[in-house]
Amino acid sequence: MLLAALITFVPLHAQTGYSLKEAVDYAIKHNLNVKNAQLDAVSAEARIGEIRATGLPQVTGAVSLTNNIIIPRFFLPASTFDPTAPADAPPTAVEFGIPWQGSASATLNQLIFNGSYFIGLKAAATYRELAQKTTTSSKVSVAEAVTKAYYSAQVAEERAKLLDLNIARVDSSMRETKAMNASGFVELLDVNRLEVQINNLQTERQKVQNLIELSYALLRFQMGMPANEPVKLTDDINAVNVEELRSESGNLDVSYEKRIEYSLLNTQEKLAFLDLRNVRAGYLPSVSASLGYGYNAGMDKFSQLFTQQWFNNMVLSVNLNIPIFDGFQKKYQINQKKIAIDKVKNNQNLLKQSIDLENNQAAINIKNAFATLETQKRNLTLAEEIVRVSKIKYKEGVGSNIEVINAESSLKEAQTNYFTALYDLMIAKVDLSKAKGELYSE
Repeated sequence: MLLAALITFVPLHAQTGYSLKEAVDYAIKHNLNVKNAQLDAVSAEARIGEIRATGLPQVTGAVSLTNNIIIPRFFLPASTFDPTAPADAPPTAVEFGIPWQGSASATLNQLIFNGSYFIGLKAAATYRELAQKTTTSSKVSVAEAVTKAYYSAQVAEERAKLLDLNIARVDSSMRETKAMNASGFVELLDVNRLEVQINNLQTERQKVQNLIELSYALLRFQMGMPANEPVKLTDDINAVNVEELRSESGNLDVSYEKRIEYSLLNTQEKLAFLDLRNVRAGYLPSVSASLGYGYNAGMDKFSQLFTQQWFNNMVLSVNLNIPIFDGFQKKYQINQKKIAIDKVKNNQNLLKQSIDLENNQAAINIKNAFATLETQKRNLTLAEEIVRVSKIKYKEGVGSNIEVINAESSLKEAQTNYFTALYDLMIAKVDLSKAKGELYSE
């Protein structure tokens, strides 16, 4: 009993209690997978801004100082400077330039029309939608993992409580049997059998305690909680209303739109169509304009660049780019984009089939879970009655010690089977809710 007490002792004052909903909410805020998905959404917003920025005015500035250490020479006919020079006279090398040159300019570029840019703006909103749905998908996965881990920890704790009760009950029986043995009413063998049973129960209790610790470690991991932070479950799995669960599970209608996976594929289909339109837009001409304004100067000495006059200049240009022939490059790109759209549609049909299968499997599993739970509940009631009767018979001398021990073992097995069946029912309910797209909603 002392060992069991030490095992079950936990400083509750240092623990934070979480209901299942609170555990899921905590995980949505702290789970690293969700955080990464949220970072992807932030990155998507930055990508959208990048796309939008390409259509805004682009301004660049440039400053240049050049020192022509050796001034280049240009060769001109000798007659250019000496009309009397003979025709076969060698050309004259003339310096062309000055030692120091400087320039400063600013250029404004503006996109006027580009089909791909406008398609990109439409795709930006869809890209944002995809990032948001990806985040939701991550939240659904985390909610599923946390819910299952929560139920696992609950069942492990209930098994520990039952083992503590069984250890206490058998310990009480052993003390009574020892007293009867001292009085000569029962054999020492009966006492030894009970001691063996207690030892087995305490060993199993330690295994269950290890399972509890593992279950809590898994729950903390799924919640994104530090590994050494204490946590307490406030929901009671015994308070589950089985009949209410049964009524909630009766509706097996499937709505594909409720599944985030299907919604993601729909968004991917939109992006695939926009991708196709983007390639087709490559056949359209593009128009842009640029305006440049600056100053330049050329001097014999470096210091003169800062004391003499600089001369301004300005240039305006409008550029029209007309695609004429690209070697059928865009034609083949369009073929690839069409194939990508077909693949998305095939994936949609495949997902529908998968959702139907998941829903049918979950429906069958939850029916089986209800039936198994009812059976195990009856078995538990019968096992408790058998223990009660066996003890009465043993005390009245018409039953054996082995009969009591077997009844106790059967009761422990029935208790374990009952909570296993209850756990299976809760997991089946989670799977059904996920299959119907009702497990988590923002």
